[in-house]
Order: sequence, then structure tokens, then C-alpha cells
Amino acid sequence: MIFFCGDTHGRFEHVIRAVHTHRPDAIVLLGDIQAQRPLEDELAAILALTEVWFIHGNHDTDTFYDYAHLFDSPLAERNLHGRVVEIAGRRIAGLGGIFRGQIWMPPAAPNYPSQAHYLAHCGQSNHWRGGLPRKHRSTIFYADYQALAQERADILVTHEAPSCHPYGFQALDQLANKLGVSTAFHGHQHDCLDYRPHDARLGFRAYGVTLRGITDEHGNIIDPGILPD
Repeated sequence: MIFFCGDTHGRFEHVIRAVHTHRPDAIVLLGDIQAQRPLEDELAAILALTEVWFIHGNHDTDTFYDYAHLFDSPLAERNLHGRVVEIAGRRIAGLGGIFRGQIWMPPAAPNYPSQAHYLAHCGQSNHWRGGLPRKHRSTIFYADYQALAQERADILVTHEAPSCHPYGFQALDQLANKLGVSTAFHGHQHDCLDYRPHDARLGFRAYGVTLRGITDEHGNIIDPGILPD
């Protein structure tokens, strides 16, 4: 069993409790993790009990610490962004981050198709750690999207929502169909709307996972989430 965990925004007690109670084979964090300590320290109580995977969200590049606690962690290799990994018998594709108009806002054509293209135009003074500005390390680039679309998967996890959400994107519908997935999960919007009327149009079943909520791979709600700050 795989659990998909909505935006944690620095709170992990519900994730730890769910793993101890249900013992899933793996968990996937759907972005906006914002670990207050290195991620391996936040989740130390469950690392021996389940596999931990994640995609990043827009808030995971807000500050140096948001970034470092995730991307400098030994668990950084568990980032699913831009690749397909077999987890608990399911092939899961990941696309972290959000669309930003400066780079690419579908359905418009991208202003900067790749990270390299943007770096060539943004000016050396805007580079961070020798590469992209920190903010744009959570921006979706068309080149990453296009490369992922060449793969095949069973499940797609994204931070942004597909078009069944009022603030979603048809580009993610298209990605899911190119991948051939049967199911997609997203965070970011902090809600869990009923997408079933969209199933036939989408060609896959979609689920939004609430703020600090947990949903299993069949769409069953394990924890409704939305803990107080």
C-alpha cells in the first residue's frame, strides 16, 4: 500500500502516526514539505518502517532552510521529480513544482523552454549555488515536462492540479495520458474535490489531497488533514 500525503508545511506528526498505525509500504509527500529540520530528522521515527518518496512544491524554495532541509538531505535522492520509479509494485511518475508565467504558463508557449536557456539569459548575478535562482528550482520547465512525457507509468504525482480542479492545468491531463496512468494525485490546492464527473473526459482517476491529509493509492482517505498551525 502507498500513502500520498498532502502539503505538510512543516508538520509531520500525522504522517508518523499513520505509518505506525497502518504500516504502508511507501509514502509519497506531494510537495510544500517545508521541513523545519533536515527531512531525515523529521521522519527518523518511520524511516525503518516505510519507504519515503516526495516531490517538491513551490514553498520548498521559499527560504534557504526550506530548500536545504529537503534538497541537502540524504533523502534528496528520493525526489520523484522528472522521473519514473517503481515503488511497491507501481510505476510512479513525478512532476514537482509549479508553473510560473516568467518561465512557462500553459497553454501559452514557454518563454524559457529549459533551465539552460533561462540561465543563459537571466544574468550571472541571479545565479544561486552556481545554477538556477532558488525560486526557480521549484518552477516547472517545459524540457522536464517533455522528457517525462516520453515515459510510461501507472500513477502520476504532481504538485499542481490537472484541469478537473478550478485552478488546474490541461497540460497535466495531457501528461497523464501520455504516460498512460490510471491514477493521478496532487497537492498544492489544500482541498479534496470530487473529480468523478471528470473521469471519462480525463481518461484517468484524479485525487486532490488536502492540507496535511493522507490518501491511499485507491483514493481512500486515511487522514482528512488540515491540522491547525
